[in-house]
Parts: sequence; C-alpha cells; structure tokens
Amino acid sequence: MLFQNLNRRAEIGANSYLITLGDTRIVLDAGMHPKETGHDALPAFDRLEYDSVDAIIITHAHLDHVGSLPILARQQPSAPIYLTEPTGDLSEAMLHNCVNVMKSQRQELGVTEYPLFTHRELDAITHGWQTRPTRKPFPIGKESDGIECEFFDAGHVLGSVGVMLRYRDQRVFYTGDVNFEDQTLSKAASFPEEHVDTLIIETTRGGEARPEGYTRAQESARLAAAIQNTLGRGGAVLIPVFAMGKTQEVLTMIDGFKRDERILDVPVFIGGLSTKMTTIYDRHAGNSHRHHPDFRILRDMDLVLSSRPRGRDRRKKGRNGAGPRAKNRIRYMPGSIYALSSGMMTEHTLSNSFARNILPDPCNSILFVGYADPESPAGKIKAAAPGDSISLNSEGPALPLCCEVESFDFSGHSIREALHGYLRKTAPKKALLVHGNESACDWFRSAAAESLAGTETLVPQPGEKLHL
Repeated sequence: MLFQNLNRRAEIGANSYLITLGDTRIVLDAGMHPKETGHDALPAFDRLEYDSVDAIIITHAHLDHVGSLPILARQQPSAPIYLTEPTGDLSEAMLHNCVNVMKSQRQELGVTEYPLFTHRELDAITHGWQTRPTRKPFPIGKESDGIECEFFDAGHVLGSVGVMLRYRDQRVFYTGDVNFEDQTLSKAASFPEEHVDTLIIETTRGGEARPEGYTRAQESARLAAAIQNTLGRGGAVLIPVFAMGKTQEVLTMIDGFKRDERILDVPVFIGGLSTKMTTIYDRHAGNSHRHHPDFRILRDMDLVLSSRPRGRDRRKKGRNGAGPRAKNRIRYMPGSIYALSSGMMTEHTLSNSFARNILPDPCNSILFVGYADPESPAGKIKAAAPGDSISLNSEGPALPLCCEVESFDFSGHSIREALHGYLRKTAPKKALLVHGNESACDWFRSAAAESLAGTETLVPQPGEKLHL
C-alpha cells in the first residue's frame, strides 16, 4: 500500500494523489492550481506511466479538484472515472467554461499552450463517467484485489464526498474538502466515525482559529444588517461570489432575509456562470444532501439574470409570478443587490468590471463572504483603507475606495478544531495532511502529538512515496 502526492508543491493549490492498494492504482482528484497558468497549473502527471491507472475518483467540482481531469483522462484512457451525479453535472459545466477561459487567456495573456483541452475532448470523456450515490459501496480497481469504495456526503458543495477505500483488513479514508457544520443550503458532512488505518485529511483552515463566540446565526444577522443599511441609504450592494457553492448559499440567505423582512424586497442580480451552476443546483434540489429540498432558486426568487436561462427554468414563475427576469447585461441601479462572480474579483469577471460602479460612492458597499487571495483584486480591496486608490484591472484607471467594505465568514471548509475532532474519532495509524499551508500543517501535527499518541502524522511531499 503506497501513497504519492502528485502535486508540484505541498500547499493549497491543485489536488491530485495516487494511492496503490495491491495491484490497483487509484488517482484521487485531478485539480488545477488557481494561481498558475499553462502546464505549471497541472499536477505532475508525468509521474504516472501511460495507461497505468485503474480508477480515477473526483470528490467535487471545484477546479482545484477537477480542473485537470481531461488531461489525466487523456493519459489514462482505460481508467473509469467515479463521481456523484451532481458532481458530474457541475464538473461538465465548470470544465466547458474552463475551455472558454483558456481560449480568452491565450489571446489576452499570450499563454500559447492554451487551451489545454477542448470542448470536443471534454464531451468524449463525460459520456463515460461512472456516477455513484453516497452510502452504497461499489467495487473498484482490479477484481483480484477486492477493493470496495464508498462515498460519504462531505457538506462542502453540492455533490461533494469523502471517499472510503476498503482493502483486505485496511481502511483508507480521504476527506476531500469537508465542512462539519450546517450551511444555509448544504447540510453538514455525514462521515463514518469508525477507526480507519489511514486518514487523508484536508487542512485548509488549520493556520488560524475562528474568533471566539462566532455563530453562523450571528454572522448571517450581521450580513442582513449590512445589506439593509446600504439599501437604506440608497446604495447598491456588491457581493462577490464564486459561481458554484457560494452563489447558491448567498442567494438562499438573501431569500430568507426577504421572507423575514430583514432587508427590503429589492432586485437581485446574478449572471454568467453563476446562472448555469444555479440551474444545476435547482435540478438536484430534491435528491441531494441539503436543506430546503423544495426550494428552487431560479423558480422561487425574483432574480434578474445577465443572460436568459435555458430549458424549463426559463418558463418557471417566481412567488410574485415574475420568475427570473432576463437582461442582456448587468446594469447599475442604486437600491439593488448584485451577487456576481468571481469571488476574488479576478480581472475580466463580472464582479471585477461591475465594481467600477460601486467603489467611488460611499452609499454603496462591497460585502465579502469568502476567502480572497491577498494578491487578488478582492484581497487588495479588503486590505485597503478608505480613500486608497484601487486598480481593479489593466484596462481602466485606479479608483478611490469610498464605498463601505465588510467581510463575513461563511467558509465551506471546516474549522481546524472540527477537523481535529474527526481525527480523534477515527484514530488513524497514519494521518496524511493535505490541502494546507505550512502553518496549518504545523498546527495539526502539534495537536495530534498531544491527543493521538498512536497516530503518525505526515505531510506528503511532492513525488514522495509513503508506505501505508
């Protein structure tokens, strides 16, 4: 039994790992590094011999876990790809959008190797995806090894799972990205709590503690108050969101705020990839690990869309009989809410371009509801002082930061104490710390040393082969 980190660095970035059980070789996730471009954004798949992998498992549809899947599938044509049905639908949309982004970046940034894969290539592999439900074990890999795989709801985003691999008398569990707390839409993770021999655990939030006294209810109330205060002074609210996961969480919160009359019933704008992802969330509302199974965002909210939804969602009506309203482009209107991607306000995204309307006016506000890399436009706005000049992109002049800026903690990742609690429950012989920076891994190693004397805690280095 062997484990190998296929990433180029031990950090938060692309996620891809090789695990060998007997004669079976399984790749867990195939991500793309969000800060890199071209081939540098890919895991080191050259460590794998051509067509040598027996199975590929995708835990969820964020690009840092699925973005390089078409390249891996090209190099491992015989390997079946296992994932949940919602993850399959989200991944297909995400990867097709990734092709479009790469084509644009080829022109704008001169990345000559883009696109790394094509729409046609993606269509070819999606037809062969093997979708599996949670809590129903299935065989995987070479029949002679008798390996059993089982998916467990991870509570991170729609369709996300942790992965149990049972081989002979050994149990290996990979958390993927996990949240052990209820979100507004997504229910908390439902993971097995029996002993495992090897636990591969994410450590994203290990570097810092959550503020004492935090509750999600209080944070939601603070967000509602910030929105209402902005609307009350005649301003517009910009909430930069990631198209998948954060958009749907925020829209569900806004719907609740309106129902409880905590905010005014004003227009809410979304657009671009967020609309497509929300359509998929609505499609799986009744058959996924979530709260509000009867709630359909595009049907039940009176949203203003930047592009017309397709299919049956176009004809559905909202509570007031209006349903989603289509617009060709996002228009600035004081007294409105804009939930626009991307969450980090990356150049050439809706939230970035629209922020030019928001920044100079003190009546407006930008409300951040998730992580923003310090070097991203969102990170720079969060770190700026009132009156500072903000350069949003290379195409326009810098603008003064006059609007209100607030940040809120609605992370889809578990806090470190909850992750450490799961470590204690499973009491593994080996704990492999992944998806975290150096300070995060240091905290987990220290915490495990104090409470789990029988657990060996390791940080897998790129290319290193660890015996399980």
